[in-house]
Amino acid sequence: MKRPVDHGAMAVSGYTVPWHAAAGTSVALHVSSSRPVRHVRIVRLDTPSAEFMDWPVEPAVDAVSHRDFDHGSFLKITETELAKAGDISGIGFEIHLTRNDGARVIFDCGNLCLGLRDGRLTAEFDGKPLEIGEPLPANTWLAVEILRDGSQTALRISSDDLLSPFLLHRHLDVSWSASGDMVFGASAANDVKSLNAKFAGIALRAATGRIGWTFPTLLPRGPIASTGAGPVLFLEAVNQPAFCMTSRRWDGSSFDPRLVPSHYDAVHCHDDDMGALQWPASYRLQVPAEASAGVYAFEVGHDAGSERIVFFITSSARRAPLLFLVPTATYLAYADEFLPAHLYEWLCEDRGHRFAIDNNLKSLYDYHSDLSGVSIASYKKPKATLRDDYNYPLCGCPHNLPVDLHFLRFCHANGIAFDLITDRDLHERGVAGLQDYRAVITGSHPEYMSVEMEHALRQFAASGGSIAYLGGNGFAGKVAFQDDLMELRRSPLEAGRTWDGPIAEQSLSITNQPGGHLRASGRGEFSLTGVAISLMGFDGARPFTRTPESHDASVAWLFEGVANETFGDDGIVLGGAAGYEVDATDPHLGTSPDTVVIARATGFPDSFVHDATRWYEGGSEEREARRCAEMTLRHLPSGGLIFSASSVAWCGALPAGDAMNDVGRITSNLLTHLAAKGRPVPDREQQSGTQPASRPGSTA
Repeated sequence: MKRPVDHGAMAVSGYTVPWHAAAGTSVALHVSSSRPVRHVRIVRLDTPSAEFMDWPVEPAVDAVSHRDFDHGSFLKITETELAKAGDISGIGFEIHLTRNDGARVIFDCGNLCLGLRDGRLTAEFDGKPLEIGEPLPANTWLAVEILRDGSQTALRISSDDLLSPFLLHRHLDVSWSASGDMVFGASAANDVKSLNAKFAGIALRAATGRIGWTFPTLLPRGPIASTGAGPVLFLEAVNQPAFCMTSRRWDGSSFDPRLVPSHYDAVHCHDDDMGALQWPASYRLQVPAEASAGVYAFEVGHDAGSERIVFFITSSARRAPLLFLVPTATYLAYADEFLPAHLYEWLCEDRGHRFAIDNNLKSLYDYHSDLSGVSIASYKKPKATLRDDYNYPLCGCPHNLPVDLHFLRFCHANGIAFDLITDRDLHERGVAGLQDYRAVITGSHPEYMSVEMEHALRQFAASGGSIAYLGGNGFAGKVAFQDDLMELRRSPLEAGRTWDGPIAEQSLSITNQPGGHLRASGRGEFSLTGVAISLMGFDGARPFTRTPESHDASVAWLFEGVANETFGDDGIVLGGAAGYEVDATDPHLGTSPDTVVIARATGFPDSFVHDATRWYEGGSEEREARRCAEMTLRHLPSGGLIFSASSVAWCGALPAGDAMNDVGRITSNLLTHLAAKGRPVPDREQQSGTQPASRPGSTA
């Protein structure tokens, strides 16, 4: 159902295609605005002060206008496809209703429309209501059959639930005529809220025989072909419903759709689903071939201000020994988070969250109106909270992108050279995307990873590369990618502050691999970095204090120039270096014995809660003793090392501009050491004519 964008909180919103691009390629801006646009220009965000670029931005064919959102998913067989089947005398399908209020449509085709009104079945023939009024049960599978029977239409709806059997059998004194589009879960005109329901087992009774559809467990890239007698017909899944859902056939014997695909042949439609937007491009940028890799934005100015729509220019050739990995998976998971008032106290206002609420956008931390979790998102949508001036209402301070920008600005200000790719690049290119680099640097919160990303990082470290993990709660949640989409399934076995999906529906539709934590698949944080989330809280952050082990000669270089045993008592994230989400070791869960704890933060307020997935042998006493963050260093047999800052707030405790503090010295010591003494770089670096590593930043 279409609705105009509500621009009350933000006069301008939009997205770029692609979201990240190499120098020499083009980027399109797709934008909606409630005000006349006065200027569009490119600004670089990761330098010590914002740099406006003199790159020409060209208007596209479609001028800026006030766009629409299309909410709600449904299934459709077009009139053109139906015509291939000849005369259609019946239709059958399976449906599992969830939460639906008001008026909804179950099935609409020709002169018949079946619907719900406050849970009761409704029917219209030729626009005239027929008396039925029977309440339909929710949360159970129903089989629906509609058959033309001479001058009448037979309607049968039944359930085989042993405890709550249901049967409705009516003959309606009107003959059904299948014409126009056939729509499941919405009206043919798409003018009312779509239905919250699962669908499966759709089959036509046609002159050519039975024509049916089995929904695949793997997310399709286009329309779904029919099987059975006669011509092949195509069914469309409109506006990104969820695939790989348990169907009427699921019996609990397996949770793996790869083993029992017939148990997962359902699709779940929601009234607030939103797939990739199809707004036309309003502006285009040809990125100069000599453009430096970094974080950029289209700044769209209007008479009352401006908004910045972020994109990334990535490195396509190595120019520096260090590589910064932009955590776009985390950015997309959090983008447009609701943070409902009945669950969370807001410590500050942010216009991006208000925009998301006003427009019923959803993040992968939110749940649908029927309480099922939002599991898939497209980058082809406004990401209203992805801004350089963003403040997270839960902690009243910067989070994600602005904290990572704070780190990158520190690097530029202190002559630390780096190349830049996104984690999506790493997903697609694998370890080949890391070749020749001495170290990979993460941002403040690299929480979400695909199996391919995490495996590439393991291969890199095993071959002598180093990892500087400068965040907290990283390498934790498993995601999958397909085209513009990212999918995340959450498990009830991994309790947290967000929605939990059924264990049976944990598998990802993009890969059919189990979702949830990477840790649950024998990978993830502990076995890679040695640490994982231990505490989360939104009150004051804490400083770190060095451990005796940090004075060992193998580690002491990291603290050169650091005069204080305790450091990090200031920062833009909760006022310190250890805060929001912090990590700690746990040998029981996979921390390697050669991982050295070099600093520890303690004294966290009671409002910081333990990670619910941890179990302590010593019970509550040991649990309380482990209320800490642990900074670690691990020297690998391959010659590389892994450093873990173990705090989302670490990068926020870096100094700004020309200032320096202990957190800055430690970070600078680490990156300088990795650039100079890490994995050897082949001699062809000097033969290629690339710029020396002492240059801040890099060009792509």
